[in-house]
Amino acid sequence: MHGFILAFLGGVLLGLAVVGYLFVNGRVAGVSGLIAQVLNPHRIFKTPALWFLLGLFSTPFIYGVIFNPEIVMLTTSPILLVIAGLLVGFGTRLGSGCTSGHGICGISRLSKRSIVATCTFMLAGFITVYVMRHVIGA
Repeated sequence: MHGFILAFLGGVLLGLAVVGYLFVNGRVAGVSGLIAQVLNPHRIFKTPALWFLLGLFSTPFIYGVIFNPEIVMLTTSPILLVIAGLLVGFGTRLGSGCTSGHGICGISRLSKRSIVATCTFMLAGFITVYVMRHVIGA
């Protein structure tokens, strides 16, 4: 399949999953909020968030088994990946949500806060890539 078609189908599936989750559970399907629900020790198996996240994380592996795409190799140091993950987690708490919550769910509901947050995420990403590639040379 052409890359654009796969991206389009992925977007459609993501949109359907998010709308379905909102319709069935009455909650936004932001990944940071779902993880917070799963990490609540009193609700771990009682929450649909666990099953949503399991589907979200297992789908790429299932796709890889069925279609056998090229393997993606990470060339970044593990320490840099851990630092990046911690910064993303800090930003998620600071911005009251993650890119999926604001970018997919919030913008689709025309939330001004989510539009500003998503623009901020994107700008920070652009600046980070520019600095890493052109200033630091990583």
